[in-house]
Amino acid sequence: MTPEQEFHAKHTRLTGVLEEVGADAVVLDTEGAISWLLAGARVHISLAGAPILRAVVHGDGVSVGVFTNELARIRDEELAPLAALLDAGTVSLHELPWHADVDDVVGWLPQAAGWTLVREAGAAQQLRAVRASLLDVEVERYRALCRSSAEALTDVLSEVTPETTERQLAAALAPRIIAAGADPVVLLVNGESRAAHRHPLPTDAPLGRRAMAVVCARRQGLIADVTRWVDFGGAVAGEDDLDARILGVEADVFAALRPGARLESVLETLQESYVRHGFPADEWTKHHQGGAAGYQGRDPRVAPGVPDLIRENQPFAWNPTGWSAELGLGAKVEDTVVLRAAGGGAAGHDSGLWIDVLSVDERWPTVEVAGLARPAVLRR
Repeated sequence: MTPEQEFHAKHTRLTGVLEEVGADAVVLDTEGAISWLLAGARVHISLAGAPILRAVVHGDGVSVGVFTNELARIRDEELAPLAALLDAGTVSLHELPWHADVDDVVGWLPQAAGWTLVREAGAAQQLRAVRASLLDVEVERYRALCRSSAEALTDVLSEVTPETTERQLAAALAPRIIAAGADPVVLLVNGESRAAHRHPLPTDAPLGRRAMAVVCARRQGLIADVTRWVDFGGAVAGEDDLDARILGVEADVFAALRPGARLESVLETLQESYVRHGFPADEWTKHHQGGAAGYQGRDPRVAPGVPDLIRENQPFAWNPTGWSAELGLGAKVEDTVVLRAAGGGAAGHDSGLWIDVLSVDERWPTVEVAGLARPAVLRR
């Protein structure tokens, strides 16, 4: 599939949203949504900032408002794969002064004055639905990113020592992610002394006997989410059991993924699974559990009341976590996967449904859980 074909497939989905919400155009204003439509274009400057352009999607194509100091780069580099669409006017660029308000759509797109416009937030659920099922070209693009992220973790965790600090570990991960052409949007590390923290920004604490590292890397709009563990000197009593129980929770989540089911139903599975695997009934309340993945960190995060439906070819990044106060140990598992509905199969799933794990590095040790190879702890 060419970038132009990818654009047209997505534009067709978006015109369906316009019909559904009764609008003439939708204004995309988040990095994930814009990058998804524009074949993975980088539309940010600050990793934490808002996109530097807006995309107004209408029946004839998309009109892009972009600041004058960004226009040439966006046209020549980020939109190069869509050059034919630019030449044809299907994708049009509208130049704004650098000090203008890019959210003043009518100011830079006067014809929109007579349109019924809906902002992205006004059709958030519908827009999540149309980007939920990845095209095959996106799955392979995602797989390459996830593999690079997993390989970076293998490389670094194979080199660190108990004396390495959390910050040094993160500093070793960052250049590998950047060298792979990705942005390290999240890097988390906890060593033995900070095991209780489930979102551990790195500090100068040494890793000690056991450590966790988390990478969230963005390339071509897609975000890979991967967690790995390393320990030194062998497991202590109860450690392997704790890790196995968390993998059991994850297996229950994978088995619960069914196209057409409400995403919220997976939260119910999680609540039951924690108890079944020996965790306190409130364990699910101690940390977010992950959810759909793709062009946002979670798109959306599973939570009570989330109305989204699960789709075929939808990516997910679940991250069940547990804490044993008795052992002073934490456990977590996280990979980026896609729910597949054709070809092959996996134990514990309906015929034709299987979990395609994208963040794989064959060098990393694994353990089989419900017929699927899952990451084990790297013993050093």
